[in-house]
Amino acid sequence: MNVFSSSKFHHGHESYKGFSLAHEGKYKGKVVEEMSNGEMVRPIDISITKNILSLFIGVTIMLLLFISIARRYKNNPNKAPKGVQAFVEPLILFVRDDIAKPAIGDHKYEKYMPFLLTVFFFIWINNMLGLIPIFPGGANLTGNISITLVLAVLTFIITTVSGTKDYWMHIINMPGVPWWLKFPVPLMPFIEIMGVFLKPFVLMIRLFANITAGHLIILGFISLIFIFGAMNPFGGYGISIMSMAFSIFMMFIELLVAFIQAYVFTLLSAMYFGMALEKAHH
Repeated sequence: MNVFSSSKFHHGHESYKGFSLAHEGKYKGKVVEEMSNGEMVRPIDISITKNILSLFIGVTIMLLLFISIARRYKNNPNKAPKGVQAFVEPLILFVRDDIAKPAIGDHKYEKYMPFLLTVFFFIWINNMLGLIPIFPGGANLTGNISITLVLAVLTFIITTVSGTKDYWMHIINMPGVPWWLKFPVPLMPFIEIMGVFLKPFVLMIRLFANITAGHLIILGFISLIFIFGAMNPFGGYGISIMSMAFSIFMMFIELLVAFIQAYVFTLLSAMYFGMALEKAHH
């Protein structure tokens, strides 16, 4: 096993202990190892990328946050919250009273609260970390479609497993729909089944696109400084004032978007759970 930083490659221009970055061939852009016979092979690479490190940091923050709050509730259940507990408790009550209960129901929401709280704080905390340009931030984790895909798949699995008989009957044989939309061509069942898979897809794309868009806008404003500066140094200095002003304004907008996207993802997940649990009305 070899452990080292990717900086040893000096941006891919040098090798380290026989390892290097391939510049061509089927392993282009990947870490390869040069064997004694000169052959290049692909080793088992479990490198920790910036996004993975950010994921670990976000999860660590969540664990420290909730374990400390849980201990306070356990040791002092009747004392008024203070410190971090006083800040987090309104958010927990917000998820419970304004998201879970209305969407799922007063008698069924409790078993879904751990997932909804985890998703809400995971997205919100990592959105906030993504706005910090230096360590421990600097990684746009929720702007990585792999992360949003996993979150959407988890929502899809819970919705599918929670689906009642009435939920599946409404999908396969929707009541109140003319028979000729079901037979001989099952048009409505096909549309409903497609909707089952489109819901998590929309969750994935919505979070990914909204978070990525804000970062791209800020990157565009910053890039204007270098573009104008390359044409004329005075143009670069002149445009920098406007670019920085708009970038700071967008950062404040992103603070709001960070919370809204956590809220929207959690709300839509809760709504899907509520739809899966809904009983038929007679």
